[in-house]
Amino acid sequence: MLDPLDLAKRLMAASSVTPATGAVFGEIEAMLAPLGFAIHRFTRGDGPEGSDEAPVENLFAIRTGPPGARHIAFAGHLDVVPPGEGWATDPFIPEVRGDLLHGRGAVDMKGAIAAMVAAVADVPADAGTISFIITGDEEGPALHGTRALIDYMATKGIQPDLCLVGEPTSVARLGDMVKIGRRGSVNIFIDVEGVQGHVAYPHLADNPLPKLVAILAELDALTLDTGTRWFQPSNLEITDINVGNRAHNVIPAMGTARVSIRFNDLHTGHSLSERVMAIAQRHGGTARPVISGEPFLTEPGEFSRLVSDAVAAETGITPELSTTGGTSDARFLRAVCPVIEFGLCNATMHKRDEAVAIPDLAALTRIYTRIAVQALALDKGQ
Repeated sequence: MLDPLDLAKRLMAASSVTPATGAVFGEIEAMLAPLGFAIHRFTRGDGPEGSDEAPVENLFAIRTGPPGARHIAFAGHLDVVPPGEGWATDPFIPEVRGDLLHGRGAVDMKGAIAAMVAAVADVPADAGTISFIITGDEEGPALHGTRALIDYMATKGIQPDLCLVGEPTSVARLGDMVKIGRRGSVNIFIDVEGVQGHVAYPHLADNPLPKLVAILAELDALTLDTGTRWFQPSNLEITDINVGNRAHNVIPAMGTARVSIRFNDLHTGHSLSERVMAIAQRHGGTARPVISGEPFLTEPGEFSRLVSDAVAAETGITPELSTTGGTSDARFLRAVCPVIEFGLCNATMHKRDEAVAIPDLAALTRIYTRIAVQALALDKGQ
C-alpha cells in the first residue's frame, strides 16, 4: 500500500506554477514506474516564457491488462496557480498542521493525483488496463496540455472506455458532489472605432462610446435561456470596459469591451458568437470570439452509478450529480470517452493557505480504488 499523504507531499514540494515542467513530472514517474506503468513524457510549445506558446510538459502512463480488458483512465493536472502573498508558511513546503495538509496544490489537484496513484497500487494488474493522462497546462491557456495528450493517444490507437478527472468537485464535505458535465465558455472581445476630437467640437469627431454603451446594454438585457434538466441558465457577464482616455477634453478614438458567456447545451460557442457579433455590428462595432470549450453531459447511467456507489460506501452520503462551476480539461476528454469528475473539497482551491483534510486523502484513495475495480469489471458493452 502507498500512503497518499506522503505522495501528496512529494508532488506539492515540486514547485510547478503553470505551465509545469520538470521535477514534478519526475516525481510522478518515480511513483508509477514501480507499479508496472509504461511512461511517456513529452513537451509541447516552443514560445518564450510567459507566452501562450511556452513549453508545457505532459505525461501519459499505462499499465496494460489482459487482451480485451476494459480500460479506465485517471486524468488531472500538475500545474498550479501562483501562490500570491500572505501565506502562513512557504506554499511550496507542504506542512501538516493538525489534520490538515497545507500547501499550493493540496486540493487543486496534487492531492487527488496522489490519491489516484495510491489507489491503483491496490488494483490487481490483471483486472484491466489503467492509464494516467497528466498535463502541466490546465490552469493556463490549455493549448499544449490535454489536447496534446489526446493527440498522442490517437496516434497510438489508445482508447479508454471511461475517464475519471480528479478536479476538486466536493463542496461542504468529501463526496457531496460529482460533475457529470460542464457548461461551455466563450469570451468575446468587442471593438468600436470612432474619430478622435475635441469635446467642444463634437461635429468634427465621432464618439465611439455611446455605440459601445448601446451594445453592452443590449447584451446585458439578454435572457439566453431558463436552463435545462441538468444545466443552470446560461449567463453573459460584462468583464471589461476600456477606453484608455486620460484627457478630460478629448473624445476618444476607440472603446473596447469584453464579455464572457457560460452556456448550457441549448447553445454552441458559434451560435452565441454569431448573436453577439450581430448586435455589435448593428451598433457600429465588431466582435471577436474565443471559444474555450463547448458544453457536454455524460448522461447518468452505469458510470455515474458506480461512482456514486463508491462514494456512498466510503462516506455514507449519496453525491449530487451536477454540471455547475467553471471549465476543466474534461471538455477535451469528453471527445475520447465518457468522462466524470470527482475529487476533494474545493473551498480553499486557488486561495492562500490552501489545505486538504488528511482523512479526506485516505478516503478519496479508497473511493478511487472502488471506482477502478468496479469500472474494470463492467461488461465491454456498458
